[in-house]
Amino acid sequence: MLRFKPLFAALVAAMFLAGLPAMSWATEQGQQRKAARDVRQDTRQGARDTKQACRSANDKSNAACRQDKRDTKQTGRQTGRDIKY
Repeated sequence: MLRFKPLFAALVAAMFLAGLPAMSWATEQGQQRKAARDVRQDTRQGARDTKQACRSANDKSNAACRQDKRDTKQTGRQTGRDIKY
């Protein structure tokens, strides 16, 4: 019985050390997701500003202003994907 305690302790330590890289990857992945989310949130406000500026300039139709807003949001989404993946 006394012989099994050091063996058990070594087994637990090996399992813990084997799990460290996975824990590190999870933390890094979480930071990437947060950075991507922040980019998308900033993009939303930028898209609103783009549409408002377009409508106040009265250079384009409302449909064209909406398309500009969509394009701005799509660019932000792609930037978020580039950060995440």
